[in-house]
Amino acid sequence: MAILLGIDLGTSGVKTILLDADSKRLLGSCLVEYPLLTPRPGWTEQEPEAWWSATVASIQGALARAGADSSAIAGIGLSGQMHGSVFLDAAGRVIRPALLWNDQRTGDQCGWITRAVGQTLLREEVCNPILTGFQAPKIVWLRDEEPANFDRVRHVLLPKDYLRYKLTGEFATEVSDAAGTALLNVPGRDWSTKVLDKIGLPAAWFPKVYESPEVSGTVTAEVAELTGLKSGTPVVGGAGDCAAGAVGTGIVRPGLLWASTGTSGVIFASADEPATDPSLRTHTFCHAVPGKWHVMGVMLSAGGSLRWYRDALAGEEKNVAALTGQDPYELITAAAAQAPLGCEGLVFAPYLTGERAPYPDPNARGAFLNLSLRHDKRHMARAVLEGVAMGLRDSVEIMKAGGVPINEVRASGGGARSPLWRQIQADVFGLPITTINIEEGPALGVALLAGVGAGLWDSVESACDAMIETATVTEPIAANVDAYEQVYRELYTEAYPALREGFARAAAVVERLAAR
Repeated sequence: MAILLGIDLGTSGVKTILLDADSKRLLGSCLVEYPLLTPRPGWTEQEPEAWWSATVASIQGALARAGADSSAIAGIGLSGQMHGSVFLDAAGRVIRPALLWNDQRTGDQCGWITRAVGQTLLREEVCNPILTGFQAPKIVWLRDEEPANFDRVRHVLLPKDYLRYKLTGEFATEVSDAAGTALLNVPGRDWSTKVLDKIGLPAAWFPKVYESPEVSGTVTAEVAELTGLKSGTPVVGGAGDCAAGAVGTGIVRPGLLWASTGTSGVIFASADEPATDPSLRTHTFCHAVPGKWHVMGVMLSAGGSLRWYRDALAGEEKNVAALTGQDPYELITAAAAQAPLGCEGLVFAPYLTGERAPYPDPNARGAFLNLSLRHDKRHMARAVLEGVAMGLRDSVEIMKAGGVPINEVRASGGGARSPLWRQIQADVFGLPITTINIEEGPALGVALLAGVGAGLWDSVESACDAMIETATVTEPIAANVDAYEQVYRELYTEAYPALREGFARAAAVVERLAAR
């Protein structure tokens, strides 16, 4: 038996899975949560040591539940939330809490970097705009706002790469996650010395870049004793959560599109060349498949929008679920199914934590539009599901216009578990929505990468072919496709342009009030 271990460091918790590569069986898994820190509106942080403590517990839990012998583990893969900044001093100690992917404090720094680097270099090497979520502006923010902490920095790591450092003692990253820092030469698949020079950051701060299936280190004896892993177990490069999730869903060839509705929403397509949207509305990153790239659109609050609805407006459903043992999301979607398509004009703008694609606006916020006395919670719940699907469609439209082939959409996350949400996505996209046999997303993806690194398969594509099968297919309903076309074109796409100036004014008022 060859066992593969995948670790996915998410925003709310870390999940470890153990996969039997021979039988395609999930042997065990364990999720351990940790808190999200929000010291100011629009700011999000976490303690890296909380990640590590949770990871140790998650590994121990997965091993115990699987009843597995750690000596049978052929390799370990790491995935994690992208873009975050972990600042370490010369001794490898954490300097301050990590700034996360959805942190919005760095608007000024984004403007400064864009001017310092210039549009030509951004297009040619970074292949992306400078956004608040990315790592580069976070480093410049530290220089601007916390100079004493900045002076102590000797290493800057992405979140999953901090786990690698703790597991192996190695400072390393890989191409897919590094591509989301705005500091990588994406076509060249290594750090951009030109961009680092323009910003004024030392190259020595940044770790060695590997391809995703490459072995980047091995488990230390100290960590083996702590976790129950075997000393010397190889740890591969792994991937940022988006590329890892794509591998775990089989999106490793052109024609397939991945639609993920985790906390954030992702539209992801594989590409043989580093094609860039002329307006930089979508992202072009290195894929976890060596020598390949991917085009990606990200919305910041996809499943996060439904979670907000659950926590803020669905107290009754949560109480009933607690009493009956049901999932509150099932009650919410059952109510949403009672509302008509289009919610009688009610539109939800899903910008609760700002937005990235196609509107890179840290000031954007969520809104219900066209609310009337006729609307109730059923309409509001369905409007959230529809608004998220339409936000994802924004990126689909950009990709289609850029010539990206799309024949099938594979869904994962909350939007894949709900039959209603799958049907809404199929109808909004006008494309079949499929799910697969193993619903482990990024953790599965990096487990497969570990298998390639350990020599179980000769390529990422062959690993996906061996392990991933179609489970369900949801076909679009022609009449619904036509109806959603009207809602999307005439209502949803008009929402953000109408609200943009108001979002900016609201942000200024909030900033003044916070400074009182």
